Amino acid sequence: MDRDGSRSELLEILDSRDAHMSFDDAVADFPAEAINARPPNVDYTPWHLLEHLRITQRDILDYVRDPGYVAPEWPKDYWPPLDLLAGPDELAATVTSFRSDQAALRAIVADPVTDPFAVIPWSPGHTLAREIRIVADHNAYHIGEFAILRQIMGTWPAQHGT
Repeated sequence: MDRDGSRSELLEILDSRDAHMSFDDAVADFPAEAINARPPNVDYTPWHLLEHLRITQRDILDYVRDPGYVAPEWPKDYWPPLDLLAGPDELAATVTSFRSDQAALRAIVADPVTDPFAVIPWSPGHTLAREIRIVADHNAYHIGEFAILRQIMGTWPAQHGT
């Protein structure tokens, strides 16, 4: 049972409710021909940014469920190589994996056996609630950035508006 609403609120923040654009809304109808474009004054492509989101979210998922977790090297292991290009299959894999990992995080939070405020045993005092807040903040920041890149690049569908 979710007596104080904390579990529900953690799930809502993962879903980007309230003030944040959702991942699905941000990536909807993204044109394949723009995945490797570099917007003005940006060192990375839209796919690099989405892959960074996927990698970081997966890292936090691994952290909360793997007692043998080993942190990747920051920042090198949190971004794909900037010279790496993606095709439509890589973009689809990034999007699918992001959604799958987000669903796994939701399942952990939604499990009534899970105490979101219990310390993760292999952590230095971190809780699931803390990790969900971090992943939600990180996702919101970069999803917003992705949306702005789409605006700058002119890759929103005509019906999207401004």
